[in-house]
This record gives sequence, structure tokens and C-alpha cells, in this order.
Amino acid sequence: MSRAIIDAPAKAPSSRDQFAHAPVTEGPADAWRPLYRLGAVAALLSVVLIFIAAIVYAVSQPPTTVTGWFELYHKNWLLGLFAGDLMMLAINLVLGVIYIALYGALRHANQPFMALATALGFLAIAAYFASNPAFSLLSLSNQYAAATTDAERTALLGAGQAVIAGWTGSAFNIAYLLAAVVALIIALVMLRSYVFGKPTAYAGLVMGVLTLVPATAGMVGIVFSLLALVPTVVWLVLIARRLFTLASAPEGSGL
Repeated sequence: MSRAIIDAPAKAPSSRDQFAHAPVTEGPADAWRPLYRLGAVAALLSVVLIFIAAIVYAVSQPPTTVTGWFELYHKNWLLGLFAGDLMMLAINLVLGVIYIALYGALRHANQPFMALATALGFLAIAAYFASNPAFSLLSLSNQYAAATTDAERTALLGAGQAVIAGWTGSAFNIAYLLAAVVALIIALVMLRSYVFGKPTAYAGLVMGVLTLVPATAGMVGIVFSLLALVPTVVWLVLIARRLFTLASAPEGSGL
């Protein structure tokens, strides 16, 4: 009997056993690689858009009256869109990708705070979208050019004035301050993580502190917003470099 037991063929492993012992080729961290690469590209694209916006602002100052805005759009609608912060609209669009990539990279360092930063970041993006006047002014300028009565023109001028007021109103200031808070939270998480170096974290801290003063706060706000461009560009470049590294890390490394 013992001989029969010894010579009996081994039981074939069940499908459950095969699944349990199957080699894992891709873990949760590996699934983030495409988004890391996309976030890196978005960061570099943001730098390009910042420089384009700076050049446009230096070459052509935005109008100071509603009529001036309508005339600008009528003469050159593309230049009008640029003057109406089209580049900032694009930057905020790609910023959402950067926030998600940073969440993936820093989620192990402090997931609750990174979740909070990501949520506030998207809230800031939504608030900025609500305040941006680029396409609203384009539509109003076309209507103004087609208006046939003084009453229509007066109504459109009033609508244009309301759009411009909203550009520097509550939604814009909320977006600006929320973006500063997001930058500070991410920087503090970076300081307690091995994923990003200290220079990246310190650049984020300086950027966050400088953007606590909205650009709408008179001359002080303008100066602070211009100064904030330097750490912002440095932060974006360092983030792009690190995200590219994470995207290229060996599989199973956990990065």
C-alpha cells in the first residue's frame, strides 16, 4: 500500500495554484509609468507656454478699455486670444496632468495630503477656467462688429466690461491662492520623500510663497507674479527630469 502511494502520479496543480504562483510582470507602480512620461512632457510644455506668454506680453500690451479689446479682436483675433491669456488657459489645462503624475509619484510619501493637493489643484483649474476672458471676448467682439444699433453696442460693451471684471475678480483670485496652497503642500511632501530632490522642493516652496500674493494686488502683485516665474520654471524643469527618470525606471523597482 505504501508502495502504491509512493508510485502514484503527482496531482496536477489546479488553476488556482497556477494563478497564485504565476510571476508578476507589472505592479501598481509600473502602471504609473505612462502617466509619469505624460506629466514630464506636460511640465516641459508648460515652460514653453510660459515663455510664449512672456514674449506676447512684452511685444503687445493688452488694451485698457473694452472698446480697445473689441478692436484688437476685430483686427487680429489670434493676437486678441493671446492677450486674453490663452497661454495661461493652456497651461492650466496641462497642469491637471502634472498634478496627477505628482500624486502618483508622491502617493507613498503622504497619500492624504497629496489627495488634498490634487483636489485643490483641480478646483483652482476650474476657477481659472471660469475667469479666463479669451473666448468670451472673442464672441462679444464678433457680436459688437455685427451690431447695427447703439443700444446693441452699449449692451455688448457692458457685457465686455463684466467679462474683464471677472478676469480679475473672485474666481481668478481664488484660483491664484489655491494654486499657491497646492504648491506649498506638494513641496512639503517632497521634503519628506526620497522621490524628488531638495532643490525641487525648495523651488516649489519659493513659488508657493510668491504666489500667495495675487497678481491683482496692484504693483506689488505684479512684481511678485513676475518673480514667481523664475522658481516656477525651475520647478517644472526639475519635475520633468525626475518624472522622465521614474518613467524609465526598471520594472518592479517600485518607483
